Amino acid sequence: MPSPNHFILFPIASAGCASMPRPADLPWLVGYALAFAYAHYAAASWGGQGYYSLLYPAAGVRLALLWSRGSRLTLAVMVMELSVQTAAGVINPGQSGWLTAVIGVARPALTYGLAIYLVRSVAARSRSSLSVAPMPFGLAAVTAPVAAAVASLPWSLLSPELTGVVGMRQTVASLTGFAVGDLLGVLLVAPPLLWLGQSAQNRPENPVRLTLHHLRALVEGSLVLSVAIAASMLLEHIGLGVPAAPALLAVAWIGLRFGRTASWWAILIVAALVLPYTATDMPVADRLALHMSLASIVVVGYLAGSFADAQIRARKDVSRRDRMLFQAERLKTLRAMSVAVIHEISQPLSTLAIEAKHLHEITVSADPEIAKTAALIDRKAEALATLVRRLRRFGGRSVDEPSTLPVSALIDTVAALTSAETKAARVTLDVPAIDPDLAVVGQEIELAQAIVNLVRNAVQACDGHVSLFAHREDDQVVVTVANRCSDRTTPQPGMGVGALVARAIIEAHGGTLDRVSQPNGVTRATLALPSAGVVA
Repeated sequence: MPSPNHFILFPIASAGCASMPRPADLPWLVGYALAFAYAHYAAASWGGQGYYSLLYPAAGVRLALLWSRGSRLTLAVMVMELSVQTAAGVINPGQSGWLTAVIGVARPALTYGLAIYLVRSVAARSRSSLSVAPMPFGLAAVTAPVAAAVASLPWSLLSPELTGVVGMRQTVASLTGFAVGDLLGVLLVAPPLLWLGQSAQNRPENPVRLTLHHLRALVEGSLVLSVAIAASMLLEHIGLGVPAAPALLAVAWIGLRFGRTASWWAILIVAALVLPYTATDMPVADRLALHMSLASIVVVGYLAGSFADAQIRARKDVSRRDRMLFQAERLKTLRAMSVAVIHEISQPLSTLAIEAKHLHEITVSADPEIAKTAALIDRKAEALATLVRRLRRFGGRSVDEPSTLPVSALIDTVAALTSAETKAARVTLDVPAIDPDLAVVGQEIELAQAIVNLVRNAVQACDGHVSLFAHREDDQVVVTVANRCSDRTTPQPGMGVGALVARAIIEAHGGTLDRVSQPNGVTRATLALPSAGVVA
């Protein structure tokens, strides 16, 4: 098992990696402390050179919690591990060197938290296939153990007496065992824990049924893995050792063909054959060689399965974007038709509005009923003429060019475009007064479309009231659409791409879009755009 004297403190480089736990995190942290204590104890059977375990399940429990609940719990996880090790007697404040033990226990949690934070940050900014789920988790599962081993290298070189090894060769072997043990612990333990957690939170209404495709996959995977295991046993029988290549190729094939779930089960079968054998009393060098081979199989197999799942998700995203492009083409045609119709009716409608105004003026002193009717005709004609002018401007080519847009005018346009839908849904759209100096630079039609999509989503899910407001935060303009969710569970009609379109538009304008559901039932969709300064 990892010795507390083997670690040095690895500082977290960003405040985003850790924060105070929330009340909802406390049950998870208590459960983690119990699971960590048991997993730490279970690693004793595979103790390696320098007190590093060649199979460390506690690392998998640690990564599963930090990945599912976020790297913000890094410091809380560190405190839990310190508490467990203190209760176990590994840390004894009354003895000399206890501070070194504290640093040693704290460093793995800090290193894992930082590795997860960096992987998530890089994946969020990347546009390559490595950023498509579940590849980021696969990368974190490989990066975190290696980073923890690298962080141990300086201490092992400066204070070799604490690790129980002498010389560069034994030091490197000890740290290799550390990395191998954490890799195996992470990839064997973390995936099932995450799957169980997701299943508990998102229980599917229709359970997965065994189909002919599943049976074919099971038969093919079983056959490939059986042939690989038989080949390895044959090579061992004739005195050529236990080569990892057949099992590695088989697990990689299964992962590429059927995804990470199938590859993990294949990995579990291979591990079940190897780990009981290495738990016996055998030379450390032989045990390390077998575990390095097993780690290669586990890493390659799981990354292959993750890559296959990521490709499936990427193809679904491309298909969804194709549907969005088809819809965009239909909207372009509709836009052209609408502009033509608006152009044809705008002239007679303007004439009608002028005549209605004149009629209202000459009937002011006439019979009250006639005057009232003339005033009504004047108001309706003017409102219709204003609407047509707004639609003509909104559909014109001039709005396709970026320009400085007063946010108040943009919000007024959105309110006008969604008024019919809000009334039909019996929803009140509350738009407080907006600072007239707020402005952004962008394409009016696109930004209005993005905000309209967010308002529509809020109207479909709200309990009768939606708020739309904007304010300045530093050098950004923040527009918020807030609603309290209703108890309706019937899915709304449509393609479900409104939020995706809104996010794409906002990000193209250099902004961000976040959606947060608060415990009181209020949901806020918040978009932030660079401010254009004060409107002249």
